[in-house]
Amino acid sequence: MATPISMQFNPSILSNISPSVNNTKPQFFQPNDKFLIKQKVNSSSHQFSSFLQQQQLPLHQLETPRFVAKAATGVVETVEDKLPADIHVTETQEPNSRVRLTVEVPTVVCDDCYRRVIKEFTKLSKVPGFRPGKNVPEDILVGFVGKQNVQKAAVESILKRTLPHAMSSVTKKAFEDSIRIVTKFEEMEKTYLSQNSLRYDVVVDVAPEIKWKPEDAYKNLKVVVELDSDMDAQTASEKELIRRHKSLGALKIVTDRGLQVVHIVYHKHSKILQVGDVAVIDISATTIEQDGSDAKSIPAAESKGFNFDSEEGDNVLPGFRDAMIGIKSGETKSFPLVFPDSWKQEDLRGVHAQFTVECKELFYRDLPELNDSVAEKLLPGCSSIEEVKQALLQRCLEIEQAAKDQATDNAILDQLYKFIEVDIPQSLFEEQGRQLYGAQLLQLQANMKLNEQQLASLSSPRAVNEFLETQKENITSIIKQNLAVGDIYTRENLQFSTEELVNEVQNSIQEFKQHKQEYDEDRVKQQVQEVLEGAKVLEWLRENAEIQYITR
Repeated sequence: MATPISMQFNPSILSNISPSVNNTKPQFFQPNDKFLIKQKVNSSSHQFSSFLQQQQLPLHQLETPRFVAKAATGVVETVEDKLPADIHVTETQEPNSRVRLTVEVPTVVCDDCYRRVIKEFTKLSKVPGFRPGKNVPEDILVGFVGKQNVQKAAVESILKRTLPHAMSSVTKKAFEDSIRIVTKFEEMEKTYLSQNSLRYDVVVDVAPEIKWKPEDAYKNLKVVVELDSDMDAQTASEKELIRRHKSLGALKIVTDRGLQVVHIVYHKHSKILQVGDVAVIDISATTIEQDGSDAKSIPAAESKGFNFDSEEGDNVLPGFRDAMIGIKSGETKSFPLVFPDSWKQEDLRGVHAQFTVECKELFYRDLPELNDSVAEKLLPGCSSIEEVKQALLQRCLEIEQAAKDQATDNAILDQLYKFIEVDIPQSLFEEQGRQLYGAQLLQLQANMKLNEQQLASLSSPRAVNEFLETQKENITSIIKQNLAVGDIYTRENLQFSTEELVNEVQNSIQEFKQHKQEYDEDRVKQQVQEVLEGAKVLEWLRENAEIQYITR
């Protein structure tokens, strides 16, 4: 049976209004990321982008690339310079889709390259006693330039002229920047001097061969997408309306509210925490050992000056809000709670804890009445509360559908890569890994505003290599997904229109300009092509896969 994939729902397009209270949440607080409202990340920091360029991190776009670059074309010079004789090339397959080319250059080719070098030196050298550009006896010219310099130039000329011919069998499938001449230059010089011929080895990563197990596996995908039962657009829109309404009010210190009615209960104490209030609290927690041993502190659950919003009861440890309701300003409460087995921090699951909370201050929200007069403030362009509700609901429905589609795509991709066998080139692995790492650094910089020293540390070769090692499995999975998608695109002869390509390229370039970022138009076009190809493949797979949605 296919592995269930949980749907993530993040309605980030709803608003860019920050919450009234912003503070670090301790581990008794667990955000509801299904309907979390987030600001769009502005990752266009000029300082950071420039720094990454200096570190040579290949960041070509903000988001993690879904589809990796294909084999490069034009990696070496085209074969235009005819040689006076053929060179001999032996091709050997090596692990990780690497090819070793052993190149043997005959004497007649070496001599021809040497004569070209002498001719070039004649043009450029100003030999005393000879007019520039006129013929100079070879022995005098070599003596003037230096015998060793001439020999080095001859070897370089041989390499430059013969490498395109040697690469002709693999150029179309070679990956950019993966070509390396592995024979040491000193060895080539010795061979040239002693034998008047040249022999060298070149290694290059090539586009890997993809094998499907079984051959038509992608045509018979069975995918299970798991949906959360509380992922409801109606509930999300209602919560968003409450959040926006709260943003219009100011937090005021609770002094004397008189007789209060909360949930049909009359409260004589006006300085107690009620639902809707915000409390500034200090929190400490220790374990409750069932065997009677000494209690241990739980640092992850502790916080000083934490702003607790009593309306966020669904996002805190079960029972925490109920224990807090009714606390007075200046009062200290102690109560036991148990971390549920579903808690995100695994080492806290099932832990019995004794919480001690001191209430430092109480605030209430002074909110305007929720009527048509505030509709424009709640959502620009709306003139009534009903219009605001309908607009928010429509946006949440769109986000819910987008999240469902994304979860479906993720589930398909998660199944897809398991059916292919491929020998991944090291250069492709490093490129994908560095792009993932670079995207994470951009996100980190946007969230934390790292200083130059921190950036230097995180961008060091050691940090990057550690990421490549620890994330090896994840990077490999992504590459296999990308390669599988590209292979399906070719096998099924899928296509996208020229108009789609032009529009998407223009949109991408406009975004780069808007964020004042440098870009390579050819690279942008290549990436847009890859994304469009991927979209066509996923569309085809959704139509042909057996997809089951279940609610948990």
